[in-house]
Amino acid sequence: MPYYRRVGEIPHKRHTQFRTPEGALYAEELMGVEGFSADSALLYHRGLPTAIVDAVAVPDERGELQPNHPLKPRHFRTGDLKFTADADAVTDRRRLFGNADVSIGFVVATKPSPLYRNAAGDELLYVSGGTATVETVYGVLTVGDGDYVVIPTSCTYRVVPDGAVNLYILEARGHIGPPKRYLSAKGQFLEHSPYCERDIRGPVEPHVVDGTDVDVLVRHRAGLTRYTYATHPFDVVGWDGCLYPWAFNIDDFEPITGRVHQPPPVHQTFEGPNFVVCSFCPRKVDYHPGSIPVPYNHANVDSDELMFYVRGNYEARKGSGIGIGSLSLHPSGFTHGPQPGAAEASIGADYFDETAVMVDTFAPLDLGEAAGASEDPGYAWTWSGRAPG
Repeated sequence: MPYYRRVGEIPHKRHTQFRTPEGALYAEELMGVEGFSADSALLYHRGLPTAIVDAVAVPDERGELQPNHPLKPRHFRTGDLKFTADADAVTDRRRLFGNADVSIGFVVATKPSPLYRNAAGDELLYVSGGTATVETVYGVLTVGDGDYVVIPTSCTYRVVPDGAVNLYILEARGHIGPPKRYLSAKGQFLEHSPYCERDIRGPVEPHVVDGTDVDVLVRHRAGLTRYTYATHPFDVVGWDGCLYPWAFNIDDFEPITGRVHQPPPVHQTFEGPNFVVCSFCPRKVDYHPGSIPVPYNHANVDSDELMFYVRGNYEARKGSGIGIGSLSLHPSGFTHGPQPGAAEASIGADYFDETAVMVDTFAPLDLGEAAGASEDPGYAWTWSGRAPG
């Protein structure tokens, strides 16, 4: 994150003696990205974060990805995905899409997840219903509907739902953060940014848990490994720095509008390795006297566009079968746009009540097993109204 936080007890100077009340040294851990050349945090553990007593390979059962071939626009309904009554946010997430840069999944979680660490990249969770507590080595975040949660690479965490919580999950092969154009050279949000530091929530106090022989599931480039630690990883008494998990609610995103239709980059919220995330929020729409508020037909020649519809009514696709919980995939190579009649119907509108999360990837998205389990096979023909044959 672009600004400094300090939580719990830390010594006056870095890399100096810091002792427990009994006189033992706390174990200092540097969490840093890009070697020692970018954001980092210093954490102070009661036990050794290096003390493992076992390491076991775990099968990765997410299944193979299949190309979007024949190339088609596609519609998926997350409500059609089936989850057990005791699903968790880590081992029961189902993969919808993926490529070399990002894996995208969904889960309806009802029980606490195991302790988990993604060592291959940052994760972005979007809460599309329900509430949960995200317990981390840095502390706790309480999250609910509309929250984005950024989990930095190699941050140990678990998700504890309150009842059932719906999570849309991006797993990056790299780091996720605010677009660089929103930040000053020193990392402060600039005046033109649609959100700022006041909108961001981070852990406010340590979360210390006792325990011995504690399992942590770790995703890494070669697969999954289960470590057993001699002491509980949640033993941090204090930390400081600019690298930590944080949450931001989509309702705090301030839409940028204009006299004529504004392109998707005005909605950008995050950037990751070869993908961006945008937030389409309720907003006043175009106010030129001749404006057409819904999007024009467009061909994303360098990217696949994936839209997750989470609230309200998405005006451009009325009549296509898309509803709350839907995902539309409009791939590079296909020109897409509003449903027939939507452009005319939008003229004179001054407000759109819609909320959607868009992911644009600069490499094609392949289809996971959950995509096959939730696809609406008639979507590709909704512009013409004619099925093939």
